[in-house]
Amino acid sequence: MTVKILTCAALLLAGCGGTKAAKEEAKAPETRTEVKHGAEIALVKPAPTGGVSVDEALWNRRSSREYASEALTLEELSGVMWAAAGINRPQEGRLTAPSALALYPVRVYAFFPEGVYSYDAGAQKLVRVLEGDRRNLAGAQPFVYTAPLNLVYVADRSVYEGKNIPAEHVRYLCGQDAAGYAQNVNIYTAGHGLKSITRGSGPGAELLEALGLDPGRYFFALAQTVGK
Repeated sequence: MTVKILTCAALLLAGCGGTKAAKEEAKAPETRTEVKHGAEIALVKPAPTGGVSVDEALWNRRSSREYASEALTLEELSGVMWAAAGINRPQEGRLTAPSALALYPVRVYAFFPEGVYSYDAGAQKLVRVLEGDRRNLAGAQPFVYTAPLNLVYVADRSVYEGKNIPAEHVRYLCGQDAAGYAQNVNIYTAGHGLKSITRGSGPGAELLEALGLDPGRYFFALAQTVGK
């Protein structure tokens, strides 16, 4: 009887060890693709699972004001953009962040040393709108000018036309939406070994002029710095 028990235990341990080894072998190596800056940047679809748990991300979340100049990988950039305003319900066209009346008035612009890009969530890509380093338009703090990525959230008031909502409340709703986008990014970065900070200041008038946006229709809602 003792021999049988020991034999069964040995078989169980071997089986467990084999399963663990098989699982480790099955893990795909982490992909780290360099971002190629051209007229467009094709983003990759983020995996449905990854990073730490939501609870751990919340424990890790903090605002950072020091960043290395190291660029994000394509995988990291794709995850950040999708977290901000990616589509998570394709059938309904709904995004990862909430929006009052589901009108989604906020546009997301990504500022790199190589240029400024507009985020196209439907096509999962970034489209270049300005060439060259324009990070001076993304904020006023010194770290903005050296961080590898700055996000600027620009609100379009026109989506509320005909909704019978007072103008002052429209601005509030837009700010509320932008805050949702930014907090998604904060949680994503905290869960994936990155750093970020949400910022409320920036040269709004200069920004809109450079982007060719009508200040009567658009306004600077919020900004964010992301890096390592």
